[in-house]
Amino acid sequence: MSFSSLGLSAPILAALEKSGYTQPTPIQAQAIPAILEGEDVMAAAQTGTGKTAGFTLPLLERLHQGTTARSNQVRALILTPTRELAAQVSESVSTYGQGLGLKSTVVFGGVKINPQMMKLRAGADILVATPGRLLDLYQQNAVRFDQLEVLILDEADRMLDMGFIHDIKRILKVLPKKRQNLLFSATFSQEIRSLARGLVHNPVEISVSPRNTTAEKVEQSVYLVEKKQKPALLVHLLVENNWGQTLIFTKTKHGANKLTRYLEEGGFKAAAIHGNKSQAARTKALAGFKDKRIQLLVATDIAARGLDIDLLPQVVNYELPNVAEDYVHRIGRTGRAGASGQAISLVAGDEGKLLKAIEKLIKQEIPRQQAEGFKPPVMEDQPGNPRPSGKKPPANGKKRRPARRRNPAGGNDKPRAAATAKS
Repeated sequence: MSFSSLGLSAPILAALEKSGYTQPTPIQAQAIPAILEGEDVMAAAQTGTGKTAGFTLPLLERLHQGTTARSNQVRALILTPTRELAAQVSESVSTYGQGLGLKSTVVFGGVKINPQMMKLRAGADILVATPGRLLDLYQQNAVRFDQLEVLILDEADRMLDMGFIHDIKRILKVLPKKRQNLLFSATFSQEIRSLARGLVHNPVEISVSPRNTTAEKVEQSVYLVEKKQKPALLVHLLVENNWGQTLIFTKTKHGANKLTRYLEEGGFKAAAIHGNKSQAARTKALAGFKDKRIQLLVATDIAARGLDIDLLPQVVNYELPNVAEDYVHRIGRTGRAGASGQAISLVAGDEGKLLKAIEKLIKQEIPRQQAEGFKPPVMEDQPGNPRPSGKKPPANGKKRRPARRRNPAGGNDKPRAAATAKS
C-alpha cells in the first residue's frame, strides 16, 4: 500500500516524499481512511509506529478543503500532555502541511503568554496545546471554539497519568457538541475507555499491536551493577562501545543534574532536560541533541513520550522507572519507524523488584550482560537472594512523610486542582 492510495492530495504526497516517506505504517493505513470519512476514532499502537502522522495527514486533508479560521477561532484542536510533544506535533503539522495555506500554531506553558495571544488573534486552522496553557488562553478570551471541527487527544494515557483529567473535562465543556473526536494512545486501559465514553461516539477502534509490547528491532540488555558503580559503568560503556548520540533516563530531576555534571567533568558534551528547566533551556538542549552538537541527553520521564529523534541508536536506563509501563515508552525512543536500536539498563541491587515487574509486563526476560571489572550486586526479590530487612525508622521516631507527586512537565502546564464548594 502507498500513501497515494489512501486519498491524500498532491501537496501532502509531495511533502511526504520530500520527508522520505513512501509507505504508510499499519496504524496510518487503518486510521487515515476512517478519519477522512469523518468517523470518530480510538487508536492504540506501541510507541514509534507513526501515530502522529496517522492523525496529522488526514486532518490536513480535511481542513484544506474548508473555510479558513476567523479571528481568535480554531478549527482543529490537538491536546498533548507535554511541551516537547506539543512542539513535535506542531512541527509535523508544518512539515506535512507545507503548500496547503493552512495556519497552525502551538501553545504551552513555561514561556510568555502574550506572544501566543497575538498569534491566536489571526485565528488558527490547527492549534496544538497543552491543557493548562489552553485554559489560561481561553479564560483571557484569546481563543474561541465556535468553528471547531475536530478534537484530537494525543498520548491520552499519558495525560491521565499526569493528572490532566479535570482540565480535559473543563475543555470539553466549552467545545461544540458536534465535532469529530480522535483519541490516540499507547494503550486502551480501563481509564482510557472510561474517558472515551464521554468523548467519542460510535468510534472506529484500531489496535495494531499488543498492549505493552516493545519494538522487535530494539535490542534490550541489562547490566547488574552496584549503585555506586553506575556512573563509572556508564562511562565505560560509552567509551568501550564508542557510543555517539545517547538518551539517558534518570528517576529524578536532581539525579539528572548530578549525572550531567559528572559526564561533563569526564569530557562529554551532555545536557539535562526535566521539568525544573526553563522552556528555553529545554528547547536548546533538545535542539542540540537532535543536531548532534550534544552527545548525551540526560532526561527524566518527561522525555519518555513525544521525542522523535531520527535513528537514535541508544537509550540507557540509568535508573529503572517506578512504573513498568514507562520502561516501554522510554526504550521506544529508539528503534522507531522500523529502524534498529539498543536499550541498555543499569540495574542496582535495590531495583530487582522493578526489573521483575518490567519483565512480567513485556512477557520476556531481558538478557543479562556483565562488564569486566564491575561486580554484580546481590539482587532483592530474586530467587536465592536474601530479602531486604526493610528501611530503618528515622532516629527521632517520627513517621516519614510521603513524597509529593509532581507533574513531570513542570511550569504552567500543571493540572489544576478540581474546584470545591465553599462550606
